[in-house]
Amino acid sequence: MTARDDSISERLANPRITAVGLLIETAGGLSNKLAAQLAEHDLAPAEFEVLLRIARTPGQAMRMSDLAAQTLLTTSGITRVVDRLERDRLVERQACPTDRRGAFAVLTDAGLARLEEVLPAHLDVIEKWFTGRVAIAELESMLKTLRVIRDGVRPDATAGA
Repeated sequence: MTARDDSISERLANPRITAVGLLIETAGGLSNKLAAQLAEHDLAPAEFEVLLRIARTPGQAMRMSDLAAQTLLTTSGITRVVDRLERDRLVERQACPTDRRGAFAVLTDAGLARLEEVLPAHLDVIEKWFTGRVAIAELESMLKTLRVIRDGVRPDATAGA
């Protein structure tokens, strides 16, 4: 074995590679479980995420630009999702009173009712595949750590919060 082989072996065995690999595998697995549950309610994951983010925002209204910043969607992607949700009368657009170029996506009563329909099973999936596998103290620590990491890699994710 050469010095080069030792060097690459050490780097490949680095626990940081394992950590990010496990995080990606876990996120992908959870996404698959949650997507299957949402499909039972005729919602795409992006549609549900937008509904949930709007519902959890004071006033249940969010600027379209903030929605794009908080999701993994581009501004055109968020426009397409909001178009579908608006077509289904789950959200409505309202003009921003301080910026003529801006618009808000606002949760409708139908959107809130749809969330009420979806959330019990959604929470069951989260509990079965994620939170139910972690002690409360570990979960609180994990949430703190995930926020630190998220704020570093996606500093705009709390836009409009």
